[in-house]
Amino acid sequence: MQRALPEAHFTGFLPREALARHYASADLFLFPSLSETWGNVVLEAMASGLAVVAFRHAAAAELIDHDRSGLVLPPGDEAAFCAAATELSQQPVRYARLGRAARQRALEWRWPAIADTFLAILEHARESFDETTRSCRL
Repeated sequence: MQRALPEAHFTGFLPREALARHYASADLFLFPSLSETWGNVVLEAMASGLAVVAFRHAAAAELIDHDRSGLVLPPGDEAAFCAAATELSQQPVRYARLGRAARQRALEWRWPAIADTFLAILEHARESFDETTRSCRL
């Protein structure tokens, strides 16, 4: 990718203290990991208004709607990942649109929203349990 995009800056791993500065000055966030289970950095990049290119795996699969709030590619398809990242990097209007949608999606993952979702899941489970047993209550 560095050969295909010589004008791009590929930072590699960054210490936690430097992330906010890099998010603020970036156009895109490329996340080629298949070993990260949740990937807070994906959510942080989205909250910073960055379009994310990632594999459809773990957190990225949960957080990113393909071509709406970022791009997700089949896990392990390195050629597709590189092609999508290269193409998107040359489309500033598109990556700006994706970044705006990514920020909105990330805002859904604030703690109050997460807690409300969790409570709704518990309520649904309780209602299902009540219907099944007709006598047991949580």
